[in-house]
Amino acid sequence: MKKIKLFNLYDFIPRTVELFRKNKDGSPGYSLAGFGRDCAAGIVVGIVALPLSMAFSIAAGGTPAQGIHTSIIAGFFISVLGGSRFQIGGPTGAFVVIIVNVIALHGISGLIAATVLAGIFLVLMGVFGLGRFIKYIPYPVTTGFTTGIGLLIFSQQVKDFFGLDIAKSPPDFISKWVEHFKAASSFEIITFAVGAGTLAIIILIRRFAPRIPGAACGVLIMTIATYLLKRLFHDYDVSGSGVDAVLVSQIQQLDTIAARFGGIPSSLPVPVIPPLSFEVFRDVFPAAFSIALLAAIESLLSAVVADGMSGDQHNSNTELIAQGLGNIASAVCGGIPATGAIARTAMNIKSGAVSPVAGIVNTVTLLLFVLFLAPSASAIPLASLSAVLIVVSWDMSNLSRFIRIIKTAPKSDVSVLIATFMLTVLIDLSYAVVIGMLLAVFLFMRRMIEMASIRSENDEFIASLAYGGAASAPEHNLAGLAPKDTEIFQINGPFFFGVADMLQGVLRQLSKTPKKIILRMDSVPAVDATGIAALESFLMNCNKKGIRLIITECGEQPKKAFLKAGFIELLGHENFIESLEKAIEA
Repeated sequence: MKKIKLFNLYDFIPRTVELFRKNKDGSPGYSLAGFGRDCAAGIVVGIVALPLSMAFSIAAGGTPAQGIHTSIIAGFFISVLGGSRFQIGGPTGAFVVIIVNVIALHGISGLIAATVLAGIFLVLMGVFGLGRFIKYIPYPVTTGFTTGIGLLIFSQQVKDFFGLDIAKSPPDFISKWVEHFKAASSFEIITFAVGAGTLAIIILIRRFAPRIPGAACGVLIMTIATYLLKRLFHDYDVSGSGVDAVLVSQIQQLDTIAARFGGIPSSLPVPVIPPLSFEVFRDVFPAAFSIALLAAIESLLSAVVADGMSGDQHNSNTELIAQGLGNIASAVCGGIPATGAIARTAMNIKSGAVSPVAGIVNTVTLLLFVLFLAPSASAIPLASLSAVLIVVSWDMSNLSRFIRIIKTAPKSDVSVLIATFMLTVLIDLSYAVVIGMLLAVFLFMRRMIEMASIRSENDEFIASLAYGGAASAPEHNLAGLAPKDTEIFQINGPFFFGVADMLQGVLRQLSKTPKKIILRMDSVPAVDATGIAALESFLMNCNKKGIRLIITECGEQPKKAFLKAGFIELLGHENFIESLEKAIEA
């Protein structure tokens, strides 16, 4: 059996190292042509990332500047130190719900502490080699919470998309929609037109020109349109009560980044070590764990998608370490949590990227925007960013996948899917992930127990004789040759704690007490501590009744586990026999 190393020096080697390696023929491993392709791809991704970074940050309760700064700082570390050649890091929709709750409970300082702690968790996950295991999180769990997150993101955008007059939107799902319906009379047609126009542009570009960044084009076109309209009607008298006056008033008061946030600074924030303490970390621990787990899941899922598109092979543990360091750096600079972004990573590959340099160019593109074009972003209408997030929420929810699981998957998987989805929407994403995982684990254990069985070889041999099938089953013939005072039992499946109870009932089910019991374990791939404890208890009961217990045909893993636990010494080497034939002879 191949041993898995939890600590490997290879886990600390980022993919950027490949840029300095030479090919076998001595030629440079990274060419000028590759650099040109990376620059082109990085610029395209930077244009795509700009509106998304601002939109995710605003939806999470932060500022547009925090979103852009996170994409620059965390994105740089993820690209330079990561284990994927194509990963693009930055804010994503998965964090929106968690960030909103953390800010509501602990403020911005609590979010920074949670992000730092999540970064530490991610680094530890990478160091201890957990990257290869996280990607095996059950599909119904990831589908349940991503669909739930999609619905929550959509709910958060209703206010800005329709221009509803809500002073402070409640954090929980049901109360939020109650407020939406109460404020329905404050609906603004101009705000809705801007949002709907942005949405229409994104959909049309996706349909007819998918290579063009639809979100960036939609935001840019509607920003120019609203800017021109504001200039046109800037001095218009809106003192009247007619329809024209109402519409012009809505144009003049249209909510923009400048109106709500005062614009975007033309510089990066200075790194500041936040005041952290054990008490603060204790308070934000659940949120930090959820951030780390989601960052790990989404970043590795994004890396797997990138591998499928490019034929490359990422290093999971290197990627987790880079994600952790990127989040710590982002938090120190006042940013929000970041992870690998699937859509931006896919766009990076489609745009022709060949190395992590494309991700670095992406961050440089965003940095140049901050330094030279930040004032122009002040005119972006918030309804346009809401439209961008509505598209993101639709992509995340993936209703067709959700419905397909409900229609085709086993009931146990459907129950995990529904439970994770409902907990995400109605309770809290942190609880949804943890409880969804626990449900999946319990269902997995139940399936393992259902696969396992303990049957009497003697009874099967007698039954096969009755139906004339004994001659075709040599092992049954062996069982038939066993003395009448001997019972032979076949154990099938993993011998975990669920199967242990079956073994305890074996003696109770016997009509006559035998002198010898043979346990065949050739169909047992693995045994755990509880299984060994059950065997020890079974051995004690056999000893009390004067029954000799013999174990035969034991596999490699169970044999090693028995040796390590001292069970073979307890049983006696003479009672641990390789084959059934020798066991019967004994």
